[in-house]
Amino acid sequence: MKAPRKLLHLGLALALALPSIWTGSSAVHAIGPNDPAPVIEPATPNGKKVLFDNTHGQTAGAADWVIDGGFSDFANAIAQEGYYVKELRKTAPITYDDLKDYDVFVIPEANIPYKTYEQDALLEYTKKGGSIFFIGDHYNADRNLNRWDSAEVFNGYRRGAFGNPTKGMSAEEANSIGMKDVTSTDWLAQNFGLRFRYNSFDNDTYAKTIVKPEQTFGITKNVSTVAMHAGGTLAIVNPKIAKGLLYLPTTGPDLRPWNNAVDQGIYMGGGVAEGPYAAISKLQLGKAAFIGDSSPVEDKTPKYVYETTGGKKTTYDGFKEVDDAKLLINIINWLAKKETYTSFDQIDGLELDEPTPLLAMENPASSTEPQPEPWSTPPSGYKWWDQSTFKPGSYGSSVAPDDTSSGGIAGDFSFIAPTVVNDGEEFTVTVSGLKAAASSSITLEIGVYLPSGGAQIGLVKKDDGTWPTTYGYNKFTVTTDASGNFSKVLTLKTKPGTTGSANIRLRKDGDNVYQTTAVTIN
Repeated sequence: MKAPRKLLHLGLALALALPSIWTGSSAVHAIGPNDPAPVIEPATPNGKKVLFDNTHGQTAGAADWVIDGGFSDFANAIAQEGYYVKELRKTAPITYDDLKDYDVFVIPEANIPYKTYEQDALLEYTKKGGSIFFIGDHYNADRNLNRWDSAEVFNGYRRGAFGNPTKGMSAEEANSIGMKDVTSTDWLAQNFGLRFRYNSFDNDTYAKTIVKPEQTFGITKNVSTVAMHAGGTLAIVNPKIAKGLLYLPTTGPDLRPWNNAVDQGIYMGGGVAEGPYAAISKLQLGKAAFIGDSSPVEDKTPKYVYETTGGKKTTYDGFKEVDDAKLLINIINWLAKKETYTSFDQIDGLELDEPTPLLAMENPASSTEPQPEPWSTPPSGYKWWDQSTFKPGSYGSSVAPDDTSSGGIAGDFSFIAPTVVNDGEEFTVTVSGLKAAASSSITLEIGVYLPSGGAQIGLVKKDDGTWPTTYGYNKFTVTTDASGNFSKVLTLKTKPGTTGSANIRLRKDGDNVYQTTAVTIN
C-alpha cells in the first residue's frame, strides 16, 4: 500500500494562529463517533457550508482524512475562503437530512461500502442542487482490509466480485452491519457518467496536461502541475455529464506503473487515453468532482493512531506541493456555485470529451480480481466492522491510548540515523523506545528504499554477524527492560552502485510505519 510519511501533530499555538476556531482537540487520543464533531468557523463567512464524511473508514489504516488531522490544511484553506466546515460523525447510515443544509459534501477515500439507501441519499442530495467531491486512490488501497478500496466503494462494485459483494468473507463478516444492504451496481457511471479506474501509477507522477480554464469553468485557472503519489485515473463513460480536467503523461520516464500494482498498472499508455486524473460531473441541479489520489489533499498532521495496532501514523505533506492546493480550492468554489443547467452539452462553446477507451476486464460484470483479497491478513481480533476491536487512541475507540496497546512502540521512541552514508559501506542506526510493554520482545523491521519507485536497496546485519542475501525490509527483535524501554544499534549497508537520495524506514507488521528519514548516498 502507499507509504505514508512524517508525523506532526497540530499544537495549541498553531490552532490559535489559524483564522478559524476548532471544536474539539487536535491531539492524538481516542474519540468515538458520538463525540462532538469538529467544526471550523470562518473568520469572514461567505454563507456556504462544507461537510466532510467520516462515517466510512476515513481513518482506517494509514489514512487520517479528518478536518483536524491529515486533511486539516485543506479544511483550513476552505475556511479561509469563507466556508463553514464540519465533519459528519455518526454510526447510523447517511441520510439526505444529514446533507441537505450543506453546499458541498467531501468524501475522502471511503473504505466501507455505501448501503443502497445511502447511495439514494447521495443522489437525492445532488439532484436537488448539492455537490459531492469524491477523493479516491489507486486500486487495492484497502486500508481496513475488508476487500473494498475507495475506487470500488465509489464505483459501486468490487473488482472481480460484481455478483457477490461479500466474496471471500467469513459468514460473520458477510453478515456484519458493515455489509448489510450493500449491493453491486455500476452506480457511479450510471449516475455521474464516469468510473474510477483500477490502474495505479508510480509514487512520483505529475499531471501537466491541463485543460484550459475556459473549458473547465475556471477550475484549472493558475494550475500547471498537480502531483500524484501512487494513484489512479478515471474513465469518462458519458461525456454529456462528465468531463476531464487534467491528465498524466504518456508512458515513459515520466509515467511508470506503481511497483505494487497488481496488474499492468498502466492501461492505455497514459495521456488522454488513460482517462483524467481529475474530473467533474453534472447531475441535474447538482455537481460532483473527482480525483484519483488522496496524496494531493493530505498534510503531515495525523490525529489518530492505527485502529489495527495502535501505532503512530505518518502522512504526506501533499497539499502544499506544486499546484495541488490551487486546484482543490478551485474545485470547492465551483462545486459550491449553484447552477441550473443539467448537462454539459447545454453550455455553448464547451467541448465535450470523447469516452475513455476501456479494456475488456473493466466491464463491471466481467471484471477480474488479479490476486486474492485482502492484500494483507487482518491482525488477530481486529474486525473492521466492530469498533470495539479498535486499538486505544484510534478513531472509533472509546478508550484513551495507552503505551502498550500494540505490543510495540506505542510510547515515545527515537530513530537516529546519519544523513549521509557512503555507497556500499556499513553505517549504524540506533533505534530506541520508551514506555512499551515491560520485559517484552518486540519484532520490528527496517529498510532502505529509493523514493522514486520504492526499490529496496538496504541490508541489515544479523545478530550472528552475517548479512541477508536479499535487499528489502529486515526484521530484528528488541527486548524491553522492566520500565518498557529499549535501545539497539543496527548495522546497515546499501546496494553497491546506488547513489543519491534514499529513505530509511522503521516499521512493524508491514503497515505500521513509525518513522521515515531521508539519507544521501555518496
